[in-house]
Amino acid sequence: MAGICGWLKRQADAARPDLEAMAQALARFDGAKIELSVKPWCGIAAADLGSGPFLSDCAPYLIAFSGAPNFNDRELQDLMRQKGRIAALAEGYRRFRDDLASRLSGQYSVAIIHQNDQSLFLAVDRFATHPLSYRSDADEIQFASNLDALLGSGSRNFELDSQSIFHYIYFHVVPGPETIYQDMRRLLAGECLTFRDGKCTSRMYWRPEFVEDRNAPFSQLKQEFISVLRNAVKTASEAPNCGCFLSGGTDSSSIAGLLGEVSGQPARTFSIGFEADGYDEMKYARIAAKHFKTDHHEYYVTPADVAEAIPKIAQVYDQPFGNSSAVPTYFCARFAQQDGIELLLGGDGGDELYGGNERYAKQYVFGRYERVPAFLRESIIEPTLMGLWGIDKVMPLRKAKSYVQQAKVPMPARMETYNLLDRFGVAQVLSPDFIRNVDTDGPLRHLSAVYNGANASSLINRMLALDFKLTLTDNDLPKVSRMCELAQVNVAYPMLDDAVLDFSLRLAPGLKLKGTKLRYFFKEALRGLLPDAIINKSKHGFGLPFGPWLRVYPPLQEIAYGSLEQLGDRGIIRKKFTRDLISIHRAGHASYYGTMVWVLMMLELWLTHHPQVSKG
Repeated sequence: MAGICGWLKRQADAARPDLEAMAQALARFDGAKIELSVKPWCGIAAADLGSGPFLSDCAPYLIAFSGAPNFNDRELQDLMRQKGRIAALAEGYRRFRDDLASRLSGQYSVAIIHQNDQSLFLAVDRFATHPLSYRSDADEIQFASNLDALLGSGSRNFELDSQSIFHYIYFHVVPGPETIYQDMRRLLAGECLTFRDGKCTSRMYWRPEFVEDRNAPFSQLKQEFISVLRNAVKTASEAPNCGCFLSGGTDSSSIAGLLGEVSGQPARTFSIGFEADGYDEMKYARIAAKHFKTDHHEYYVTPADVAEAIPKIAQVYDQPFGNSSAVPTYFCARFAQQDGIELLLGGDGGDELYGGNERYAKQYVFGRYERVPAFLRESIIEPTLMGLWGIDKVMPLRKAKSYVQQAKVPMPARMETYNLLDRFGVAQVLSPDFIRNVDTDGPLRHLSAVYNGANASSLINRMLALDFKLTLTDNDLPKVSRMCELAQVNVAYPMLDDAVLDFSLRLAPGLKLKGTKLRYFFKEALRGLLPDAIINKSKHGFGLPFGPWLRVYPPLQEIAYGSLEQLGDRGIIRKKFTRDLISIHRAGHASYYGTMVWVLMMLELWLTHHPQVSKG
């Protein structure tokens, strides 16, 4: 994986951050090549597994980038083809200064230091596929692709943020722009930042703009969609030794098929399976591999693999991360790297752009209750279902009552009615002292700000906008990118190509979710390209059978139970709850309760690997 870091100070004689230590933190897992440039006022560094250059001194600018920034400005794009990205970035910044971000495209992060006026410009792409974090005060700013590099600057001690710990336990990730540290922030997707005269100024140069009234013939839309997706795969795969993840879902199968088409040779595909009932999707990966005649490779993850990987995974993330599907992602990426792959194409994004998650259909069903006339709801339906004695003993009526109870919860809070922390009870999980230092309504406010701030009126597009941030930027992309970093292989996301994204934003809501039919347009447009068995399969995902395996595999129990015991000593989680959770998991639903064990275990292991910080 690639990364950049650096610093800018207003006083040249002040103590300077340790740029080399910062850069080493970028490369510590994958051994990426490091380039540095240090001046009296500033320093900048880049690390990358590719061939570079990713950093250059183009006086008066110091420029570094990660990923592959391109340009939607024709002159800059032509200059890039002639003289390279660094030259184009320098000219673009000279011409447009802080508005350069709106001329950039692709998947990237960029840092430009103007040495003459002692200013810094930072930008990340529309999904922050190459993230940037920073800390600043009136005298300096430091930035880096990961938080560990900021810790490595050696300039100060850092404290953990209690609110972010609470958000982690609720969401299983720390949603941006906050980070796990009190005075560090992360750029949001589509955000750029300027540090000048001791002040940080940030702005959103891009937000999703949904067009909900576009009408066009299906045949025209299908042709346009396949064209932009094919071009996205072609652009992303223009690197040696390219392969792709293949889960057997519609996204990864589409990419595998198009990769073979644009490369003119069988795509090299990599799949992960599990010897566990209800978790193995290898059947569908094999269907896709046979259909597209790929050079296919399979690996079955074992409980022993999981026990081996857990400490590594906890360490590689720069803040607590609780998505257990990081494990199969890591083994798939490592398997590919061992086969000589240097770049993997991920299928992430198709569900969130085109309406593929089960919760979209579920919320559509709940949303229909809002169309029932208010007098019927308030005068007849609700008094009957909520007040009739013995109703919970009659299954159809009990289900109707549950439906109404959930439908009455406003969006987006309704999407969290099964949240693990709420189900257990905040007061039962967290210690009283910890609760006093956090805002327990913070998560729902965060959800509401994104959902209600979406430039859309339809339910499906508002949910997609929420998932752009929480599911993709905050969760799935860090999951895949970090695991590829740990496996020492690069990754790109064709489904998140700007043209593919723009097409999805112009697609009518009813073509994304038609009634309760998920990804209606996506599936119908790819009918004929994909096997019917894959188009018609039910949604599954890339889950890890951690909960079931935890019940029967002692080495996993040793790691998990030991971690819960240690976490109980930190004053965050009630010690009684950590003990009760083990018993509940053993007796109850293994997968459901295993998720909470995983989330808390990974929090403790992350804290163990970051002993230099303390809870604020």
